Amino acid sequence: MEDICRSSLFYTDQGLCYAEILSPSEARIQVAVLNFIKILNSPDPAISDLTLISRRSSNSRFRRGLLSDISSIFLSHSFCTRSLMKTKEAKAFVRVWEVMEQCLQLLVQEKKATQRELFYKLLCDSPDYFNSQAQVNRTVQDVVALLRCCRHSLGIIASSRGAMIGRLIIQEPNQEIVDCSALGPSGYVISGDLSLLKELVFQSDARYIILVEKDAVFQRLAEDRIYNQIPSILLTAKGYPDMATRFLLHQMSRCFPDLPILALVDWNPAGLAILCTYKYGSTGMGLEAYKYACNVRWLGLHGDDLELVHESSFIPLKQRDLQIAKSLQSSEVLQQEYKAQLTKMVESGRRAEIEALYCHGFDFLAKYVIKKIVQNDYI
Repeated sequence: MEDICRSSLFYTDQGLCYAEILSPSEARIQVAVLNFIKILNSPDPAISDLTLISRRSSNSRFRRGLLSDISSIFLSHSFCTRSLMKTKEAKAFVRVWEVMEQCLQLLVQEKKATQRELFYKLLCDSPDYFNSQAQVNRTVQDVVALLRCCRHSLGIIASSRGAMIGRLIIQEPNQEIVDCSALGPSGYVISGDLSLLKELVFQSDARYIILVEKDAVFQRLAEDRIYNQIPSILLTAKGYPDMATRFLLHQMSRCFPDLPILALVDWNPAGLAILCTYKYGSTGMGLEAYKYACNVRWLGLHGDDLELVHESSFIPLKQRDLQIAKSLQSSEVLQQEYKAQLTKMVESGRRAEIEALYCHGFDFLAKYVIKKIVQNDYI
């Protein structure tokens, strides 16, 4: 195993594998090219395989915080390869080099692109190898796993859906100051450029950060100005969290380490999965999985809140819900209180959405959130 580890381009002797956050630089791509050429020009020339950190769930590990309440998922030292000499892997091998070529062009030209933009460029330049966004996304993760540097270092920026509002003043790199409490219900749009997010300076008198699963619920709470009733910052990724929203939340958690982070999600397996992605990261994010884990608490909906939901508002669990539940139940990351809630969901065979609370009036949701926070009713 030691020989295999050392055969990787950028060897580390730590058990935890991660993607470094570097200033955008083409150096690691050039090293990969030079190593490839060196083997081709050796006395025993060969087309070398590409050795990547495996992103399979079997290579994921769970690290519990010792000096903090933050635990996270990370990838360990198990490797896989992309080989031109194996029929099933040949196209994947070529895709890695195609994406690295595009990244090198971006870096040399000092430009940035989203993975969506990269897809359309590759669809035009290499249609024999790329025909879906999923292929591009997987290949970008392959490049990250090969070079051990994050997407931002390769000139790739996140496509952010996130927004935030509340008791927060942001000073942007261009010296503009944004008072998030004075914005409309749509809030402050989170940039997908991590280098810009890293430069933001925060000031706040908030006492809580509230993560909201859905944009519509976020806008309802923003319209009710809940952040003035209980000093808080609202943040949403409008569904499963993207990298930029997770990055910004992590930045705020470091800036305001004493603020509890509370998640408001649907009472269903997908809602719990979203909470866990914020809390622990996910293997789907590859070597970038663990970096932005935060100590998130579950505000609601809980099983004890279901008495507030009208019987007609419950929805039967679908097959997709059960698949997500099965995946969560088999994961070692889920704490016992969360497992108990998940078991209750599956046994009941139904789910409830946050909006089901509107049966008590549109102003009830803010009252519900405030009451739970004041009573420390979160897990």
